[in-house]
Amino acid sequence: MRELPKVYDPKQVEKKIYDMWLEGNYFHAERDPEKKPFTIVIPPPNVTGQLHLGHAFDETIQDVLIRYKRMDGYSTLWLPGYDHAGIATQIKVEEKLRNEGKTRFDLGREKFLDEVWAWKNKYGDRIVEQLKTLGSSCDWERQRFTMDDTCARAVRETFVDLYQKKLIYKGKRIINWCPKCTTALSDAEVEYVDKPGHLWHIRYPLSDGSGDLIIATTRPETMLGDTGVAVNPNDERYTNIVGKTCILPLVGREIPIVADDYVEMDFGTGCVKMTPCHDPNDFEVAQRHDLEYILILDDDAKIINGGKYNGMDRYEARKAIVADLEAEGYLVKVEDYSHNVGTCYRCHNDVEPLISAQWFVKMEPLAKEAIRVVQDGTIKFVPERFTKTYINWMENVHDWCISRQLWWGHQIPAWYCDDCGHINVSREDPSKCEKCGSTHLTREEDVLDTWFSSALWPFSTLGWPDLDSADLKYWYPTSVMVTGYDIIFFWVARMIFSGMEQMKKEPFKTVFIHGLVRDDKGRKMSKSLGNGIDPLEMAEKYGADALRFNLITGNSPGNDTRFYVEKCEAMRNFANKIWNASRFVMMNLTIDKCELPAADALAPEDKWVLSKLNTLVKEVTENLDAYEIGVASAKVYDFLWDIFCDWYIETAKGRLYGAHNADRQVTQYVLVYVLTRIMALLHPFMPFITEHLWQHLPHSGETLARAPWPAADERLRFPEEQEQM
Repeated sequence: MRELPKVYDPKQVEKKIYDMWLEGNYFHAERDPEKKPFTIVIPPPNVTGQLHLGHAFDETIQDVLIRYKRMDGYSTLWLPGYDHAGIATQIKVEEKLRNEGKTRFDLGREKFLDEVWAWKNKYGDRIVEQLKTLGSSCDWERQRFTMDDTCARAVRETFVDLYQKKLIYKGKRIINWCPKCTTALSDAEVEYVDKPGHLWHIRYPLSDGSGDLIIATTRPETMLGDTGVAVNPNDERYTNIVGKTCILPLVGREIPIVADDYVEMDFGTGCVKMTPCHDPNDFEVAQRHDLEYILILDDDAKIINGGKYNGMDRYEARKAIVADLEAEGYLVKVEDYSHNVGTCYRCHNDVEPLISAQWFVKMEPLAKEAIRVVQDGTIKFVPERFTKTYINWMENVHDWCISRQLWWGHQIPAWYCDDCGHINVSREDPSKCEKCGSTHLTREEDVLDTWFSSALWPFSTLGWPDLDSADLKYWYPTSVMVTGYDIIFFWVARMIFSGMEQMKKEPFKTVFIHGLVRDDKGRKMSKSLGNGIDPLEMAEKYGADALRFNLITGNSPGNDTRFYVEKCEAMRNFANKIWNASRFVMMNLTIDKCELPAADALAPEDKWVLSKLNTLVKEVTENLDAYEIGVASAKVYDFLWDIFCDWYIETAKGRLYGAHNADRQVTQYVLVYVLTRIMALLHPFMPFITEHLWQHLPHSGETLARAPWPAADERLRFPEEQEQM
């Protein structure tokens, strides 16, 4: 049992160790009234997902915390699961159908959803198996899916509850529309990218023939929907024309000139065209001044209500309109101009603001409690600086557009009465209209934003809305939410206001924010750059432990980290160092238990290493409690390499090979004591090799994964011997 091969081969160790953990059911969480609970719900990866370095980084951090707390005597639950990923999954299945010469409309909704479920059942567990390869110690018996029956019940309960409280409504508002995905998006799903463009200066003749207004715009195609021109009421240049009208070039429509504080006098010419159906600010101005609303783009971003330009793509129409403006003498000048353009977070195509009838969550009432629990410290952000980021966004949050023009997802539980038009929203499918009694009901076709179900994740996964759920009572609120700073608005904010509204209790105590994993040049990893790195390839080549330790060391909370492949090699060398040190110890053992001799039997170098170990235990524990994971891992690394291997083992060799039997045994006991505790401290970071070696060393208990976390011991402080060494 104690003999180790000369060379460490992760491939011969990691799968066997993980299978042993699963067979022993060591990751399963049980409610224990004698223990404090520690809960993490996994940020659910997309069911379409393929593990990338960001996942690997995020899950490694969570696994470090869970393994540490499990060893430290907590009853720990790391609840796994995945998200149905409405847009992403539907795109995948529609691509498959396209390759077969079909569309979802050929199949119809019911058969299309059968296709999606079949796709999910075939590929959905792929990312789960990949997480196991990394060593993730989730309670796989409690795995959840955002569209399983438990989560679906929670989604419907939340929707109906918020609708009855008038916090969900349907209305016509300006929304973000993705012409590629053909669905509405929330504000958080729009990524702004600085793009080079132009500022076109266009002449709008005054109707009375007294002159012209010069309008500057970055989107000339939208002028087809202009229904007014606005100037600032304090702009003396235009005081005499407020209340007049001008002629819309190319179209010939007479439109009013209004004064509104929204207009910035120093932007362009100080005159702004008003396109209420295609700009959120123009929409607000139109409401204040009773301007007309003309929609000029359809769902595919092709022109409608635009005369001869009808049917043209938006950018094709832009070229045609600019050419016509120039030909007819309306184009004054064109300037180069860089500006922020909203793009879809999923497909990266330009989104279009347009007016549409959608479902919304009224955010202002919900935001108040969500702000309070962060401001008063009930929920803490680590690092603390992200508190300000969160508060600023929540204080300026707009109503959340939650309807999506998809078929895959939680279909909105609303039925329209075909006779009286009443909207019926209920927990059970209605058979008749609650207002007029008609049985002619048509269900809303739209589904809910994926993030609507994800917002309920900390409590829907524990059995809510069943308030008597024993799991919910014991495990909620969860302990910590680990996620990247790029997801604060998508998910963290929504979980907080959902928890406060539905549970009247915060969803977690701490939000631990980490940065992004970038390439070795500091660039974001992307398909277009071709700089992505497959973590599974790294784990296959260097071992999962080496990959995990690479991701963790040198990282600080909230900051981006660069990934160097060479560092994986260095961490594999570290694993070899651990292996070789352990192999040396085992080759020289004649003892079969792990205990320390009395202090008076210890040599100065024994007391020195034990004192150093004692300090290490104290500091690593404090670092982990403070979420300083990178600092903790570095300290264990330094101790094992510098203190234990380079010094203590070297001093031990003479005593192990000497004639004095008692001294030889003392040395063995100290070696085993220190090494088993190093394995314990290192276990959260490098679980496979530490478990394997611990099993070969004298120990008590079945598994290192559930062994006690080392505790600092004042009796092992030897300051005098430390000074002597």
